[in-house]
Amino acid sequence: MIRYSYILFALLFVALSSCTYTEKVRDGQTAIEVKQYAVALELLQKEYEKSKSRVEKGRIAFKIGEAYKNLNQSDLAIRWYKIAYDNQYGWESLREYAFALKQAERYDEAARAFKDLGIEIGSPYEYRREISACQIAQGWKDLRPEYEVEVMGFNSSRAEYAPVLYKGNQLVITSDRANSTGDDTYNWTGNAFSDLFLVDLESNTVSDFTGPLNTEDNEGTAIFNSDYTEVYFTRCFGGGKWDADHCKIMRSEVSGNSWSIPQPLSFMEEGINYGGPALSEDGQRLYFSADHPDGWGGHDLYYSERQTDGTWGPPQLMTRVINTEADEMFPFVDKDTLYFSSRGHTGMGGLDIFKTYQLQSRGWASPYNLKPPVNSGSDDFGYIIDYNAPRQDEDVLYSGYFTSRREEGIGNDDIYRFTKRKLPPEEVVQDEEPPKEIEYKLLLKGFVLEKLYEVPTDPNSVVLGRKPLPGSTVQIQFGPRKEEVTVGEDGMFELELEEEADYTFLAAKEGYLKNDAAFSTRGIGRDPNNPVQEFEIEIVLDRIFLDKEIRLENIYYDFDKANIREDAQPTLNELARNLELNPDIRIQLGSHTDCRGSSRYNQDLAQRRAQAAVDYLISQGIDPDRLVAFGYGESEPEADCICNRCTEEEHQINRRTTFKIIE
Repeated sequence: MIRYSYILFALLFVALSSCTYTEKVRDGQTAIEVKQYAVALELLQKEYEKSKSRVEKGRIAFKIGEAYKNLNQSDLAIRWYKIAYDNQYGWESLREYAFALKQAERYDEAARAFKDLGIEIGSPYEYRREISACQIAQGWKDLRPEYEVEVMGFNSSRAEYAPVLYKGNQLVITSDRANSTGDDTYNWTGNAFSDLFLVDLESNTVSDFTGPLNTEDNEGTAIFNSDYTEVYFTRCFGGGKWDADHCKIMRSEVSGNSWSIPQPLSFMEEGINYGGPALSEDGQRLYFSADHPDGWGGHDLYYSERQTDGTWGPPQLMTRVINTEADEMFPFVDKDTLYFSSRGHTGMGGLDIFKTYQLQSRGWASPYNLKPPVNSGSDDFGYIIDYNAPRQDEDVLYSGYFTSRREEGIGNDDIYRFTKRKLPPEEVVQDEEPPKEIEYKLLLKGFVLEKLYEVPTDPNSVVLGRKPLPGSTVQIQFGPRKEEVTVGEDGMFELELEEEADYTFLAAKEGYLKNDAAFSTRGIGRDPNNPVQEFEIEIVLDRIFLDKEIRLENIYYDFDKANIREDAQPTLNELARNLELNPDIRIQLGSHTDCRGSSRYNQDLAQRRAQAAVDYLISQGIDPDRLVAFGYGESEPEADCICNRCTEEEHQINRRTTFKIIE
């Protein structure tokens, strides 16, 4: 699925690098690659003025738009994406133009652009949710606001985010200010690595948070227990012990007059990003986000219960009413109410802040969008309530803080203060009829889709989007019951769900690989405010391209090695799952090297690497008779370049692992 996204900050989403870029930047493309967006703009503007063809102008204009987007200047990004599209850059510039309009809260224009984009790629289905979200967000802007917001004066030109209350009238925040620990620069932002800082709200001064919590890695998104003797926070390791760079939740406790050396929580798995911890009021439940492959998709919310020995139990995936196929993160607990940010629920642009609460049935209510002015077209997250803050007048219910990336702020991510006031009561129209008994329903819409490729006959070309796949069959199983449906022209099937039930779906169509999906109604409570709850799932079927090589992404080998690295296992696990679902196919695993080294050496290395992939699939239970290993060596390069003139990027393109269906 094509999806507009950019990285909020390094702490939760990307692997870290402790290297700085020291070579002088000489062109706009290089400046973009090393995230020096202000430098890129100056260089790209000169390149644009010198360019003579429309195609070249479109390419450069798109990069200028990318630079302005990352500098959080949406109006200028909109202008340059439109120039790129008018100069034949294509659907990608139209997509970024539409999302930039949405971020700028120009919702009517954004909806029209998304409609044009669906027509451009050949699938109005792909952006139907975005069009609907634009229409809803425009309506929210016309409502009476429940909140007043103001940006805090302690923000700087750098990122400040994820506030949490601390002793007295203080906050602990996360920031990549220049005085963060260490001398290195984080490549994504061009700023320092992030640390925890202490804010004195009376003086608006910011100082380092003392103790061993901050290191030369990225730290942030902290939470303290009620008496401030225990802290949980996120640290993204820069390699070493963790083998790959991933974010972990750390714990420290007061030891004498200082904090103990932080330790990672024991339940965390290698290769998974964990972050954004939040504690329940009694300190016995820890909420957090993780991008575990067994989740519903993206970053999901989980919780863990404290055990009698003080350790934390195994993570429990939260209900599907909260988690979506996109990102849910930054939880905050206020008694029985859970606040969090999401890209998957209907929102105004990027991450939006939602709240839900536990129902009497012990399930969770449908998430409620806090709407503007707390939410905006930009990313909004890190919401907390401060009940001890002084109230200006009796109309104030409570106040607190949140983070936003909106353009009118001081820097990048900024911390805002909100005040919630009592709204005048709305006029109630008396209903003369007696209230009817509430009828609760859980409804599911499922869609069977296929991918749209930029080159329809090439499965390695860019995926433009998805479109409905009519005539597909779907086998539905829940408990001992089974049924089969055939989808219509819209690719859709509908189902009324039972409560506290697990469903599995297996979709199939001749000429396509079967694929499955799952849905659970466990933990979805009966919400009187939303008695009919609707959900969606999507099942994408891959077309069978017989005897055609398909690149397997994210499979890399160490130099002169053939063993399967841990970071390659998720891709091969997915391939193993496809083979389980499609027992009648046989595949060839192929390995290609770059041109460096002798032909004989490369042939041998490629064969060993292909066999290693086959051996891994066999270890996952796949019948060896269905697998063939073939080493191509350097014989079939994908990048068209002379060996001694190939760039490192072109060499990487040629070093690839593939599979093809041979029968």
